[in-house]
Amino acid sequence: MERNREKVTFQGNPVTLIGNETKKGDNAPDFTVINNELKPVSLSDFNGKIKVLSIFPSVDTGVCSKQNHRFNEEASKLSDDIVVLAISNDLPFALSRFCGAEGIDKVVTLSDHKDLDFSMKYGFLIEEMRLLARGVVVLDKENKVQHVEYVPEIGEEPDYDAAIKAAKNIG
Repeated sequence: MERNREKVTFQGNPVTLIGNETKKGDNAPDFTVINNELKPVSLSDFNGKIKVLSIFPSVDTGVCSKQNHRFNEEASKLSDDIVVLAISNDLPFALSRFCGAEGIDKVVTLSDHKDLDFSMKYGFLIEEMRLLARGVVVLDKENKVQHVEYVPEIGEEPDYDAAIKAAKNIG
């Protein structure tokens, strides 16, 4: 089930998502974010792999923590040609601390705080907060969008099963 971004809320209140809306069938644009070592990482660095983009507001919230734990668990069961990229506007320091403290070692955590390159190209930036909305985008090996979910209420978890199924069905 595809969910668009027209009616996304935070604690029941509507928020404005800015940037280009991502839709199934789109060619995913390349983007550059920062890894936990403060080095630039681009989507193109994962060419030849199926990508599950797990997008969330902040690791310092319970739902975001659950989302990262769940995708970390799922990633441990996936084939080597599928990678899970966890993207937020958290600082790389916070992502590194979280991963170390929580044993997150199967997903690649990435920060878009510096340039908002991912945020604007994929349409997940919450204008009112400068945080990312919660969602999932699944890309095939040629970076064509195969699944998109903008979670309607940011405080709720994404549909993990639909995202993992979409990724597995590509291979």
